[in-house]
Amino acid sequence: MLRNIRVLVVDDSIIARKTIMEGLARSPRIEVVGYAINAMDAENKVKQLNPDVMTCDVQMPGMTGIEFLKKLLPQHPLPVVLVSSLNLKVFDALHAGAVGFVRKPDGVQSREAFVNSLVEAVIEASSAKVRRPAPMREQPDLSASLTMAPLKVPQPYIIGLGASTGGTEATLEVMKRLPADIPGMVIVQHMPPGFTKMYAERLNRLCSMEVREAANGDKIHQGLALVAPADLQCRVNRTPAGEYYVSCTPGEKVSGHRPSVDALFMSMAENVRCKMIGIIMTGMGSDGAEGLLRMRRRGAYTIGQDKESCVVYGMPGVAFEKGAVCEQASCERVASVLLRSLQTGK
Repeated sequence: MLRNIRVLVVDDSIIARKTIMEGLARSPRIEVVGYAINAMDAENKVKQLNPDVMTCDVQMPGMTGIEFLKKLLPQHPLPVVLVSSLNLKVFDALHAGAVGFVRKPDGVQSREAFVNSLVEAVIEASSAKVRRPAPMREQPDLSASLTMAPLKVPQPYIIGLGASTGGTEATLEVMKRLPADIPGMVIVQHMPPGFTKMYAERLNRLCSMEVREAANGDKIHQGLALVAPADLQCRVNRTPAGEYYVSCTPGEKVSGHRPSVDALFMSMAENVRCKMIGIIMTGMGSDGAEGLLRMRRRGAYTIGQDKESCVVYGMPGVAFEKGAVCEQASCERVASVLLRSLQTGK
C-alpha cells in the first residue's frame, strides 16, 4: 500500500489556501499536514513537519517565493509545486529549483480542473529529484555560437523534442547549447494555458536561434524552434511541394495530454520524409515513448535523457525500455549528441 504524500501548503491568501487544502484533501493519496502564510512561517513549518511536497505561491509579501526557494532548497531539497497566476516569474522559480507548477483559477478555468491539475502535479512532484538552484543568466551566452563554425548539415532535418516535469529547465539547457542555424525544431512541453507563449519568449531571449509559440500553419525552417501551444495538439505535416509546417488544433488528449509528445512524434514518423531526430526528456508517465519508437523504426536518430540527470525518469525511462532510444545522454550532453548526429548523419 502506498504511503500518503504529506503536503505543506504555502500561500498568503486565506481563500487560496482553503481552495488548495480542500482540493488536495479530496485525494486518497495526499495528506495535508499544515499550511504557512509566508516564507518565514513556511521555513519553520518545513523543519517541524518534514513534508514530502510543498505547494507555494510565487508572489508573497516580504520574501517572494523565488527568494524563499533559493534559501530553502540548498538546505532542504524538497519538491515544490508552484501555484501561481499567469506570471513570468514562474520560470524564475522553476530555475530556482521548483519541480512543477499549476495555474491558479482565473475565471476561465473551473475549480474542478484546477484541483485535478494540482493533485496530479503534487503526485508527480512526490517522485521528483530536486535540483540545486543554478546561477541565472538573463542574456544569452553567445560566446560558444560566436566562435562555432556554421553548422554543416549534409541534408535537411527536422528535430522533435518532448518533455514534462522538470522539462522547462532541461529543455533550456539543451537549447542554449545549440547554434542559431540549427535545423527546424518543434517542442512539446506540458504546461498550463497561457504559459507556453511566455516560455517560448524566454527561450528566445536566452538562446541563439529564434524561438516562438507555434501557430497553426507555421512553416518549419532552419534557425526556428516552435513551442506547441498549451491545450492544442501540435503535429508536423508536409505539403505536396515537400514543405513542412505545424498544425495546432483542438482535439482529444493523446496519452493523457494536450499537447502530447506522442501526437508530435507519431506525426513526424508518418509525415516526415527527410532525416529526423527525436529527443525525449524528463517527465512523469509515458507520453512520447510510443511515438519515439515509431520514429526510430522510420530511421530517425533518437536521444533520451539519462536517469541521473532527470527530475523524473518516467517518459525517457519508458522510451528506453521500449527500445525507442538510440542513445542516452545527460541533460548537459544532449545538445552535443544532437549536433554530432546532425553532422555525421547517424
